[in-house]
Amino acid sequence: MNKLSFALLSALTLGSLSLSAQTAPAPAAPSVAVTVTPSFASQYMFRGQRLGGASFQPTVELGYGNLTAGVWANAPIQNKVVGQSDPEFDFYASYTSVASDTLSFVPGVTFYSYPSADEANGFYKMTFEPSLAVNYTISGVKLTPKIYYDFVLDGPTFEITSTYAFPLKDLGTELGFTASYGSYLANDFIKGSAPQTKAWGNYWLLGVAAPFQLTKESKVTLGFAFTKGDSAYVKTGSAPKSANTSAVGRGVVTISYSYAF
Repeated sequence: MNKLSFALLSALTLGSLSLSAQTAPAPAAPSVAVTVTPSFASQYMFRGQRLGGASFQPTVELGYGNLTAGVWANAPIQNKVVGQSDPEFDFYASYTSVASDTLSFVPGVTFYSYPSADEANGFYKMTFEPSLAVNYTISGVKLTPKIYYDFVLDGPTFEITSTYAFPLKDLGTELGFTASYGSYLANDFIKGSAPQTKAWGNYWLLGVAAPFQLTKESKVTLGFAFTKGDSAYVKTGSAPKSANTSAVGRGVVTISYSYAF
């Protein structure tokens, strides 16, 4: 699925001898691009919650014009959190609608899949989360406010991210800085809970990454981020709230290899 636009471009060329009308050729149809990215992370952190220890996290992504679709997976290597991400497969898609050189809108959707989740202990095998992001760039800084809504967990997540790339020309790379802050609410956090169990909290992240181009098609990226969950609680019915023990602060080291074709 791709946004196709057809425009008839007419150019009037005023010459010394004649006035003629010309039609510009239609732009070439976009081609499919595939990127395969096996990655390793020292911790699996998601919105300020620790879902596992060292993990293998591969991605396969397809791009076609402004459409992106792919699958991201998590396979824990150690410190497995039973029932959560052992393994996990996230299928996602998004479409970028460009309004100007500095502004774009990105609707998207993610299916989170946990095939080995123990539903009897309150874990979900699948959740479904549409999203809408706005990208705005000013003075080289990209700002991305984004809203998600998980229809299975029954709650929204609000997040804002800023990114900035600092060039390192002598090394042939750049430092990509990322900062983000978010807040989430899940009204049906535990499957089968009666009364329902809510979970809510905030999280933030500060990170930096450096890509190193190996060939035209491949690169290695090294990264480090510190992320932390704050004011995170769980509450069942009218019972008192309790701290969400998965919400912690951790430094995460990542290394990935990407190959595009």
